[in-house]
Amino acid sequence: MPDPRSPHAFATDQVQAGYAATAAHSPAVPAIHQSNAFEFPSLSEARARFALRSEGDIYSRAANPTVAVFEERIAALEGGIAAAGVASGQAAVALALLALARAGDHIVAANQLYGGTVDLLGDTFAGWGIDVTFVDQDDADAWTAGVRPETKAFFAESVTNPLAQVLDTRLVADLAHAAGVPLVIDNTVATPYLQRVKDLGADISVHSATKFLGGHGSALGGAVVDLGTFDFGADPDRFPQLSEPYSRVRGGSLVDRFGAKAYITLVKTKYSHDLGPSLSAFNAFQLLQGLETLDLRMARHSASALAVARFLAAHPAVARVHHPGLEPSPWHTLALRHLPRGAASVFSFELHSTGDAESDFAQVERFISQLRVVKLVANIGDARSLVAHPASMTHSHMTPSQLADSGIAWTTVRLSIGLEDPADIVDDLDTALAVVAPAPASAPSVIPTASASR
Repeated sequence: MPDPRSPHAFATDQVQAGYAATAAHSPAVPAIHQSNAFEFPSLSEARARFALRSEGDIYSRAANPTVAVFEERIAALEGGIAAAGVASGQAAVALALLALARAGDHIVAANQLYGGTVDLLGDTFAGWGIDVTFVDQDDADAWTAGVRPETKAFFAESVTNPLAQVLDTRLVADLAHAAGVPLVIDNTVATPYLQRVKDLGADISVHSATKFLGGHGSALGGAVVDLGTFDFGADPDRFPQLSEPYSRVRGGSLVDRFGAKAYITLVKTKYSHDLGPSLSAFNAFQLLQGLETLDLRMARHSASALAVARFLAAHPAVARVHHPGLEPSPWHTLALRHLPRGAASVFSFELHSTGDAESDFAQVERFISQLRVVKLVANIGDARSLVAHPASMTHSHMTPSQLADSGIAWTTVRLSIGLEDPADIVDDLDTALAVVAPAPASAPSVIPTASASR
């Protein structure tokens, strides 16, 4: 679905949105504005920019012309009204939620989150006085029961990392709106090509642009996108940071001054400005290069991942496969509805458990040691196919109960399928699985890990 502000299709916007060749030399490709600061034409203009009465560049910690093109482009692809580019996906999640919840406030979040996000919400936010209730994302009653008077947001991933569980975004959005709060969605794994969460009711999306948006494992970055669907002025008492006078911008509240862009203005002028997680001009340039081929890459990633998942589901050494493109998956129906262009290429499978965590770890280690095409790397969304062991790597800080709530076992292996020939990926996995003992023939290859989405 094209951006309502643009007459062009997704593929055109991913190449051209946010940039017009108007510089002195009119470069066809957005330039890298590698400058810490920018010269003002006059002191009056400098004063106006600092007061946010005039748009323009000041200092690259707050804004940069190359970053601005990236922000405009990802906002266009998500159908949003504005975006903030930041240094990483972790920074994007942090700033998106800090702009909504302050000390004494509360967030309802899904259990099924990336391990670093669980650390942020359950540990760091707790230290800052922001309480978080974690719920099973497929349990509608749990979302509603988690709401308190001080709740300021719902948070979840559209497709989870590492098990590729598909969120019923429309359902959770309706529950969030019934509670009077926005739904914030981490859309990193799906990207706006596979799922534009605005169309399913989400209000704010965040991305680790480090992953599929950049696509080549060479640049860190993140984005917060205001999708323009939540009215922050409708309940002024719930969001006083937006509705009360803002000391940094004289003349009223952010809602009064900036209307629909009040939220992103707060993200940029307070949290990005004060905490400093700036996206560099060079990284923004690399991410823009990646965005230009997003649809082509995601189609290849998705098709190859489904082929790999089907191979694994039929392999005797594999206990279960967590991929929503497989018919037995409890999220298959949702994937058909919410991911019509293809399911995610980040998913997990499990080897047969020995019943002992250390023995299970040793078995996974033997398997990974045999891989040659698939690389052991703590990343996803790369052009290369990658493997990780969540329990000892990305989710290693989680407690046993948190791992269980997330559906992660010591036999869980995460894959991020890249752009190599899928036959080579399958052959590599097949060779590595030869060192893993198969289970009895009666063992099922796909087993639900949690309640299916309604």
